[in-house]
Amino acid sequence: MKMAITLALPLAAILAVSSPLQAKWKGGKPGAWDQENTGTQVTTALSDAEAATLLFMREEEKLARDVYITLFDKWEHPVFNNISGSEQHHMDSMKSKIDKYGLVDPVTDDTVGVFQNEALSTLYNKLIDRGDVSLEYALYVGGYIEELDIGDLEKAIAESSHTDVVRAYKNLERGSRNHLRAFVGQIENLGIVYEAQLMPQEEVDAIVNSAMERGQNGGRGAGRGQQHGGRGAGRGQHGGGR
Repeated sequence: MKMAITLALPLAAILAVSSPLQAKWKGGKPGAWDQENTGTQVTTALSDAEAATLLFMREEEKLARDVYITLFDKWEHPVFNNISGSEQHHMDSMKSKIDKYGLVDPVTDDTVGVFQNEALSTLYNKLIDRGDVSLEYALYVGGYIEELDIGDLEKAIAESSHTDVVRAYKNLERGSRNHLRAFVGQIENLGIVYEAQLMPQEEVDAIVNSAMERGQNGGRGAGRGQQHGGRGAGRGQHGGGR
């Protein structure tokens, strides 16, 4: 059986104004003290664009976490519970960089579904409405979020000149690829052929047909394969991992 579920929520339309990946942030960007290495040294401040992206990614990771928490409450499918825990680690990673660079955390209320960014708030509600239709739609929502996250992280990496921030983004992107593998695996367990929603189909296929990735906060995920990628491998698992 083949099913294609189109969310019709293009990032450019939803985040046309609010996304710092497309518009500069106007907040401050003070430097911070860095004692990660020997001695004490002043950390080079982030540019306006880098600061805006970091703050946005903090809330986008919260979006993923909150959607998965809500969908787990609805469907009780373990993939949502496991991956929501991973998204919390991703949120924490962004928070550590926000603190390091002396920025103001946009997550002032950690309640599920609450966002400072109005576009993310709107997107959250649309994704929950879609995921409420059926388990299949809910799993597709997971795939949508991970495709969205991968695309935004690729832009963030390309625009950042700070190696520690780039490293953090790459760890998150590794985790998102594993999460996408997990959601696609669960969808295909239901006899549904997954069709890409935001990324080119060939890029999604390349990800889900490759091995799970390991690394710091990268996410092991589950649902595709363990040491060997490819469709048909390891689909019965439900992990989210880091």
